[in-house]
Order: sequence, then C-alpha cells, then structure tokens
Amino acid sequence: MDHDEAIAYLQDLTKFGFNFGLGRIRELLRRLGDPHRQLRVVHVGGTNGKGSTCAFVSSVLTRAGYRVGTFISPHLHSYTERYLIDGRPVPKECLAGLISDLAPRLEAMVREGFEHPTEFEVSTAAAFVYFLAERVDVLVLEVGLGGAIDSTNVVQPLVTVVTNVTMDHMDYLGNTVAEIAAVKAGIVKEGVPLVTACTGEALEVMERRCREAHAPLVVVGRDITFTPLAHGLGGQHCHLRGLNKEYRNLFIPLLGEHQLPNAAAAVGALELLARRGFPVTEEDLRQGLARTVWPARLELVPGTPDVLLDIAHNHAGALSLKKALADYFPDREPVLLIGMLDDKEWEKVLTELAPAARAVVVSRPKSPRAAHWEQLAGCAGRFRPTEAVEDIGRALERSRALAGPSGLVVVTGSLYMVAEARALILDRPDGGRTN
Repeated sequence: MDHDEAIAYLQDLTKFGFNFGLGRIRELLRRLGDPHRQLRVVHVGGTNGKGSTCAFVSSVLTRAGYRVGTFISPHLHSYTERYLIDGRPVPKECLAGLISDLAPRLEAMVREGFEHPTEFEVSTAAAFVYFLAERVDVLVLEVGLGGAIDSTNVVQPLVTVVTNVTMDHMDYLGNTVAEIAAVKAGIVKEGVPLVTACTGEALEVMERRCREAHAPLVVVGRDITFTPLAHGLGGQHCHLRGLNKEYRNLFIPLLGEHQLPNAAAAVGALELLARRGFPVTEEDLRQGLARTVWPARLELVPGTPDVLLDIAHNHAGALSLKKALADYFPDREPVLLIGMLDDKEWEKVLTELAPAARAVVVSRPKSPRAAHWEQLAGCAGRFRPTEAVEDIGRALERSRALAGPSGLVVVTGSLYMVAEARALILDRPDGGRTN
C-alpha cells in the first residue's frame, strides 16, 4: 500500500465502531511479538487536558536528550500526527509500511475466528511496533477513550496520569462523575504511581483504586501546588512546588489557567519518572515546558480579524474557554463560530459561550454525527443573533465579516470543525482533517 491506500484502509475500519474490550488488541499484539511489553511508558488519561499533559511531558524529556515517542488521538490534520518522535510526525511512507504489514495479520485473525480489530486498535498496535523499532527511550501514551478497556491499557507503565474527570462520552463511560472516574481509574496498575488533578468524587475514586492497587498517589493541589502569576497573549507564568523542589516563575506558553494543573501533573510525572531512571535537570524542565506546542487549544492566529481556535467540545471545555476569554480578552466581544456533534453537551456549551458573544455563526462539522447541526442555531438564537452556514469556509468568511477587521473570531466546538477552519486560516494544502 502507498500512504493514501493505507489511510483508506484504516478509515474503512471505522465501520467496526467502538467495540470495547482488550481481547482483540492482545491477540493482535501477541502475533506481533508483544512489542508493548518492551516499551517504557507514561500512560496519560482523563477527560480534558490529556493531550496538553502529554505535550508537556514529551517536550521536557526531548529537551533532556531522550528519544521520546508520543502517541495521541485523534489528530488535527493527518494520521501521521498521532505518531511523534521528538515532536516530529512519522513519515508517510513509514506509516504506510506499518499498515501494510498489519493488514495480513488482521485477515488471519478473522479467518481463525477472532473479531476484526477496530481502527483504533490497529492504530495502537502500529504505534507499539513503530516506537519499538525506533528504539524510543520513553513512550508518552495517551488513552483513547475511558481507560479500563481502552486499547492502550495493555501496557505496564512506569507512571500513570489521570488529568481530571468531567462529564463526557456518557453513552460509553457512565452517567455520573463517579462512574466515569471508575472507568478512567482502570489504567492504574499494581504498584505504579498515579498523578492526578482530579477533585471531589473523582478524586475519591482514584484514592480507592490506588489503595486497592497499592499504587502511590500524587495529587495536584495537595502534593504538588501551583500559584498563577502574570499572563498575556504570549503565555503565562506560575510558581510550582513539586515533589522534589520549588520551581519559581515557570513559563507556560499555552494559554488558559486550566493549563496550570496540566503542567503541574506533567511535572509530577516527570519527577516520578526521574526515580525510574529518567532524570531531567531544572533547566531541561524550564526549557521543555516553555517550548511546548499544542495547536488548536486557545491558539491565537493574529490577523484582520484575530482568530482564536479552541476545541471546547464538552461543558468543562466551554467553562475553561469562557474564563480564558474573560482573562485574555476582557474588552473584546467576539463572534462565535461553533459546530458540534449530536452526542455532545452542545446545549450546555452554547449556554456558557453564546451570551459572551456579539453574534454566533453555527456550522456543520464533517461528521455523520453532526446530523442535527441546525438545532444548535436555534439554541444559540435564544442568546444572540445567530446564523447557520453549513459550509465551514463560508461560515468562517461570514464570521470574519461580522467581527470586522479589528474584531475577534472564536472558532470552537468539534475537533473536526476546528481542524478544517484551522487549515483554511493557515492555508494548509491538506484542507483540514483528512489523512
């Protein structure tokens, strides 16, 4: 297969949907020689902030001179973004080769009576094969969905992280914070330390699970603390007291106060990782945090008008975006360009964000799960003047016109829509979230 054929093959596997359980991935990995058992892993789960925390940890370890693999999902513009080494995506021809090698093994599994692995299971298996072949020192591994029966949960990590737990993916994970937290706590392994920024009921679940697993627990806000300092459009500063020492005046380039607990969790994971043979100096930590890149999360693209991109696809994300708008743009009334999927808490998101906007433009993400996208316009119209524009390119043009040259457009909601808008704004040749 060439790259396009390999991606088409992968995308065709989405027909198997969300099919939870670890039996298929374990059988596939067995046929591949169990590459996951030979990797040293930092396993990162949670509702929001998983990707940011992975980015912080990876950036610091790379700055310290380690060869660092990072597996994240989903991607913004290309499947290659899911497989990073020292921040660089896997070459397209290499990804094509990985999928080509896996295809006959999948077919053999089915012939022998096993269920066909899902798209995410195949992507995860490819990641383990790739990072082992590339001899990474550490793999920073993001949970796909949930934790306990997520495909990534076959690893025996050095450190685990659960950033936080809020309401999301209720159809799959549970209808209360405690139920969802129990699923996410499934990544905790016997004796392996957990770092978490969970609070309330979710923290109680994490504490119980760690007692059962005899796993040391590090809690952001108790064992690791941070104090926000100055912030601006270039980033923010904080003091942070870690497990080992105090780090004064750290610079965090990602916007939003909600990134500080993510950074604190990353520092805790790095300090624990140092005890397992991967030390970093304070200068590595400072420079690594300061160089972290994580696009489409409060990403400001200057222009006429300015555009702020943020994937706020659930209620907790909307609350963080709402606070960031008040903190960073107190005197600017933005135009809100939003598109969400049917299975998300879109009414709660609009209730938080629409009242702070001058006007709202609703568009349709490129996903079959956005079938009722126009209902969002009716909801937003209760708060502010609202237009529904199905094509994202035209919706972006209309939002810019409504904002005016000196205004601000906030593009948010579904990753699918934010990715396509980002591609248009940055004039990417791939046109958005394609392959």
